Amino acid sequence: MGTGPLPVPTATIAAAHGAFNLVGGLWPLVHRRSFEWVFGPKTDEWLQMTTGGLLAGTGLAQLAAAADPMGPKHARRVGLVTAVTLLAVDLVYVPKRRLRPTYLLDAAMEAAWIAAWLRGTPATRGAKPRRHGR
Repeated sequence: MGTGPLPVPTATIAAAHGAFNLVGGLWPLVHRRSFEWVFGPKTDEWLQMTTGGLLAGTGLAQLAAAADPMGPKHARRVGLVTAVTLLAVDLVYVPKRRLRPTYLLDAAMEAAWIAAWLRGTPATRGAKPRRHGR
């Protein structure tokens, strides 16, 4: 009897979300033209670069945390805050026509990251491992 998808270890979520944020942050920094083709032209290049740099840095922090025994707990906090913030921006500014509807694709991804973090395996969310034997 299935009860839904199996929980994923938070270290795995941290690595995947970190890679997603790193690539997403680097995209406008490395190839602005293709980024703006998908998400629309930006009038404030400095803001686009700042946001990209912050997302890339967040991704690097999540990737580093994934490899540390206590890191997934930290990566979860960073991941949830980042995903909730980006989801809120997408949902507020697409209806106001300040952002292109393609940002709803990002909104769907951010909602998926939130769900993944909330379903992550509890044993890897900072709980101390049980010792068997000696």
